[in-house]
Amino acid sequence: MSNVLTIGLGAELAQLFAAASTTAAHLGVEALDAEGGLAARLAEAGHPQVLVLGADVPVQRALHLATQLDVSGYGTSVVVVAPSDPDLWVAAMRSGVRDVLGPDAGPDDVAAVLRRCEDLARARAQATAAEVSSDHRVIVVASAKGGVGKTTVSTNLAVGLARSGTGSTVIVDLDLQFGDVASALALVPEYTLPDTVHGAASNDPLVLKTFLTRHPSGLYVVAGSDSPAAGDAVTSEQVAQLVQTLSQEFQYVVLDTAPGLSDHTLTVLEKATDLVLLSGADVPGVRGLRKEIDVLTELDLLPARRHLLLNMWETDAALSMKDIETTIGSPLDIVLPRSSAVPMSTNTGVPLLQAGGRDPVAKGLQTLLGRFLPQAAPARTGLFGRLKAGAR
Repeated sequence: MSNVLTIGLGAELAQLFAAASTTAAHLGVEALDAEGGLAARLAEAGHPQVLVLGADVPVQRALHLATQLDVSGYGTSVVVVAPSDPDLWVAAMRSGVRDVLGPDAGPDDVAAVLRRCEDLARARAQATAAEVSSDHRVIVVASAKGGVGKTTVSTNLAVGLARSGTGSTVIVDLDLQFGDVASALALVPEYTLPDTVHGAASNDPLVLKTFLTRHPSGLYVVAGSDSPAAGDAVTSEQVAQLVQTLSQEFQYVVLDTAPGLSDHTLTVLEKATDLVLLSGADVPGVRGLRKEIDVLTELDLLPARRHLLLNMWETDAALSMKDIETTIGSPLDIVLPRSSAVPMSTNTGVPLLQAGGRDPVAKGLQTLLGRFLPQAAPARTGLFGRLKAGAR
């Protein structure tokens, strides 16, 4: 049973919420304009688990209030009463609304909404408890060369973290010219990276979060630029400020960078707690990985927590695992095999860690994810240790 505050709700629906709740307070829409606004009304109601904004509250205002609550950390689930509309559902999801309830909803509908809100409250409480005991992480995913599956790894890691319940997660597409994080997640963003580094969003966390795109997993997304020209206009200083703000608001910040070591990549590495370095199993890629490690070491930009990942490995590859590790001068942490499941995932926009399944790549990505979760014990031998032993 939930504690509920309703504002601008019709008498019939208000009675249904009162009957289904432990306690319920009912206010007219004018309460939103009284001194202190919504925050004061929530405090007066004892910070209820559920806020229901009725049909008397204009939809756009309801969505705006939901966004404010979502970024404030109150932990209140917002339910909006409005006619069913797919476009509204999308806007509501992005605004942090938990449910949209039809004006003609019955007792079963109200009870179902409250059950979902209670489930979310429990999940939030668990995530908060885990977050208190763990540190914030800024995770840079990088590679010396393109075409090695960097965005696939970034998006899967970010979705996995968001779904883990251990803390809020955001992914930033820092491939400023040709980033495709949004495409890999099947998202059509309303705002992109340049929008987040200009105006009020650049210095106000509350405003910034309204420019982020929501993924069904709960992941927040800073989508890549609409055009190379727009991306080129974003400075390293602006990116540094963005990452600084996000790292204070989110438990995990995942940064999908452009191939190589651009100024923007070097800038975010100064703030990184973790670095995931990728390479393919080809000679140029492996040599590029070694050079990247050497350069970052020389610049003192190699985080203490680094994760070396070899992607698209084949057992009959020209290079043995021993050759690769000798060249880079370190053991590999994760080895992902080549798999037909990856292009299918990319084309459909459903990350492997979102879809689930027993594909070897999904299992390897799950192992990578485990290195970032609380009390995880990193293994230096990688998921496919038995495969490596036979390849030496």
